[in-house]
Amino acid sequence: MDKIPSFTINHDILLRGIYVSRKDRVGEETVTTFDVRMKEPNREPALHPGALHTIEHLAATYLRNHPQWRDKIVYWGPMGCLTGNYLLMRGDLESRDILPLMCDTFRFIADFEGEIPGAAPRDCGNWLLHDLPMARLEARRYLEEVLEVATEANLVYPVG
Repeated sequence: MDKIPSFTINHDILLRGIYVSRKDRVGEETVTTFDVRMKEPNREPALHPGALHTIEHLAATYLRNHPQWRDKIVYWGPMGCLTGNYLLMRGDLESRDILPLMCDTFRFIADFEGEIPGAAPRDCGNWLLHDLPMARLEARRYLEEVLEVATEANLVYPVG
């Protein structure tokens, strides 16, 4: 079998940031897949599964309710390696296009209080695997160390 493109990226040098992973044509539209990398692969501890699960619920809820972007959101979900998330969006987009949206999303997670949306047995296949305090901590760290730094410096990704 051929190695898929995402397995050809050198994870030994991959930094935290937002990367365009791929662009696919679906009918007449382009779908852009973003790699929202929160941890340096193989060089720092991965995200705790409970924290990543909570980040998934909060980010997906926030993004799918965002007044400006909700119609462009296709999918938000965790990476199997527990170092970040994938965001699929309608449109031919670049990382800088979604930087403000990612700042708002991670600020929402970092400041979130209350019941985690969809964290009930009827709504979630592993409803006990949530960790809101750790999700808030990881979101705040990513927001302050990566996203806000990029915003202030007007950097283009990757940023590490």
